[in-house]
Amino acid sequence: MATFEPALFARINKPDSAALKTYQADGGYSRLKEFLSMAPGDVTNIVKDSGLRGRGGAGFPTGLKWTFLPKDHPGPIYLAINADESEPGTFNNRYLMELDPHQLIEGIILACHAIRSQKAYLYLRYEYGTSYRVLDAAIRECRAAGILGTNILGTGVNCDIVLHRGAGAYICGEETGLIESLEGKRAWPRIKPPFPAIEGLFRKPTIVNNVETLCCVTQILYRGTEWFKSIGVPPDPNNPRDPGSYGPKLYCVSGHVNRPCCVELPLGVTARELIEEHAGGVWKGRRAKAVVPGGISMGFLSSSELDTKLDFAGPGRVGCLGLGTAAVVVVDDQTSMVDVLYNCCRFMSHESCGQCTPCREGTAWMTKILERIRTGQGRSEDLDLLLEVAGSMGIIPGTTICGLSDGAAWPVKNAINKFRGEFEDYIRSRRASVTSAQKLMAVH
Repeated sequence: MATFEPALFARINKPDSAALKTYQADGGYSRLKEFLSMAPGDVTNIVKDSGLRGRGGAGFPTGLKWTFLPKDHPGPIYLAINADESEPGTFNNRYLMELDPHQLIEGIILACHAIRSQKAYLYLRYEYGTSYRVLDAAIRECRAAGILGTNILGTGVNCDIVLHRGAGAYICGEETGLIESLEGKRAWPRIKPPFPAIEGLFRKPTIVNNVETLCCVTQILYRGTEWFKSIGVPPDPNNPRDPGSYGPKLYCVSGHVNRPCCVELPLGVTARELIEEHAGGVWKGRRAKAVVPGGISMGFLSSSELDTKLDFAGPGRVGCLGLGTAAVVVVDDQTSMVDVLYNCCRFMSHESCGQCTPCREGTAWMTKILERIRTGQGRSEDLDLLLEVAGSMGIIPGTTICGLSDGAAWPVKNAINKFRGEFEDYIRSRRASVTSAQKLMAVH
């Protein structure tokens, strides 16, 4: 592909990149006063016109989401920043928070101005100790410089950020679960409606945005909507519901590769290009058997689907749930898909909050069935049983409150449909091995 100039990662390799003075030397906050003098609706319209879609997993249009707030609400209105980053294989937000925190802070201030909020809550996963210390220092620098707090830069705009360390649960990545946790309660997702834009944090209107999304807001305001829309994939003319996949994206690549990495590229790069050109290829001279396109909840690409474009629409065309967080995890051809799927199910079962019966029981039963298969007690009917359980849980069939159940079921559907032959061979060979061992034990 043509040479691409990073924007989100433009500063991360510079010395002392997290400091306020170096961010300002590179032009950071230089137009903040100008932007805060604009009407909030004008800032919202710029973001809306850019086509920015949320980078946290769902890909919902960000500017449109901001317009869902009640008109003329007396306040308070809150911004909650999802920095939980709990999807396995995802570490892009960590780079942004630790190496360029002021890009995020400026995006938060701009978003708060657009939605008429005076307070933002940055919900950070507890395990990110370095991120916490860097962000805390950056926030303190901004308060001392008059960039956060009351009457920012003499504009009359007030905005402050509360840094909150979360409990380290996967479910806290769901926006209402995050809100419940912020309020000091168990992170049980809320029944919707009402949606957070109407009744969110402390029962007040709330917008929840992801870290990378807000860094994109900073770039859009400085570089313009034309720049943003010149990157990525335009809408599919044959699909009126496709708003396009514009802008740069941070892709994480991990698993069985020579160089695990996080790279900034235009939306629409292929899985093959990420693996071969940026991650140094599959390790040990092996080949890719399967690739997770954006976190395990999205399912799997098979080896014949590596040229799939990783934009918001691409993975869905080959049976995956979506782009997710763009956390690409590579599985080599020497690894059993039974073991991979077992690890996925075990993780989801552990992280289910337990509020919805189909999710609580379904994730546990899928794990138990795979345990049975792995111990040589599996039957071919177990594969159909797994598909039946997976097809009966989640928002998509309308049986659960949040999407964790869909994310738990999708890799099961995906793996069995795409790798059924391997699963059947595994069941036969394991049963034969166990039977042989039992006969040997009986002889002796």
